[in-house]
Amino acid sequence: MILGERSSPVNQHVTGREGGRNPLSVLTVSLISPKVKRFFTIEKEADLRKPRWVFPRTMSIAGGHDVRKLLRDHGVSTVCESARCPNRGECFGERTATFLILGRSCTRRCGFCAVHKGVPGAPDRSEPEAVAEAARRLGLNYVVVTSVTRDDLADGGAETFAEVIGQVKGGGRSTRVEVLVPDFAGVESSLDRVTAAGPEVLNHNVETVPRLYRAVRPGADYRRSVNLLRRAGRAVGVTKSGMMLGLGEKREEVLEVMKDLAGAGCRSLTLGQYLQPTRENLAVARYLEPEEYEEFALVGMELGIERVVAGPLVRSSYRAREIYDDLTAKRDVARPELAGTE
Repeated sequence: MILGERSSPVNQHVTGREGGRNPLSVLTVSLISPKVKRFFTIEKEADLRKPRWVFPRTMSIAGGHDVRKLLRDHGVSTVCESARCPNRGECFGERTATFLILGRSCTRRCGFCAVHKGVPGAPDRSEPEAVAEAARRLGLNYVVVTSVTRDDLADGGAETFAEVIGQVKGGGRSTRVEVLVPDFAGVESSLDRVTAAGPEVLNHNVETVPRLYRAVRPGADYRRSVNLLRRAGRAVGVTKSGMMLGLGEKREEVLEVMKDLAGAGCRSLTLGQYLQPTRENLAVARYLEPEEYEEFALVGMELGIERVVAGPLVRSSYRAREIYDDLTAKRDVARPELAGTE
């Protein structure tokens, strides 16, 4: 994992090469980031180029402009655009989106994320109703909601999550809701407030392996995230998590994370290639081959995770409704789902 590209404001010092491999294929690099003031040593493949399978597929997005306009008209944000998701054209074209609540500024500075970092304003009390109305206008019967991390709020934004769930499900509607939540700084009562509101799915991404947390998820704690999923699983029918690959993790470390998630009762897992969203973010250490996703998917399901969606462009909300339908219908749970490898 590397912070920044050559053109980024990062000091890079080659300190050695890994023995036993092509001496030009792997560099050990020490990094100092003046912005976040962290120092760490990682490995990165030299002469790294994007393979064809990490480019979004070309497709018609005839409905995408209407979706963007509707969201703007209701003052609603999506993580699709804020995080520069590579699938946003596909999802908008199918009139789906993941709503982003609690503002557009995050109180943490995760190395992988393109969402703006800064001091957020007070929660918008009209936001739950606006999200619900936008969902109705889009004709959604499955709604995915996420947020920035709000460490400035005592409950981490849990009350707003609960209000959004209530508004979306209000009036006797049969709309199903999936929430992708932050870790609420480990405050269990905040998580309980969200699960009590009745979402069908609770997703919380561990993002990467424990060894890389200091650079990838500063302010977060791996065990805290696993325990959150375990606790949520007692109250919600489906729990999910997701990981980005290509940040410098090792195969054995990924397998250990999958074991932990299976042990925590996690029923679904998404695995996708990390793609550097801006020059200020962590750079890609390696691009995985399509066959590697297939292996991880098969191993994950052997470990007991019922649905593993793996592929270069897979993100945590990718095909969310399909995954939920499969899990609840007990349909095809014996095979992995591979995506984005055409």
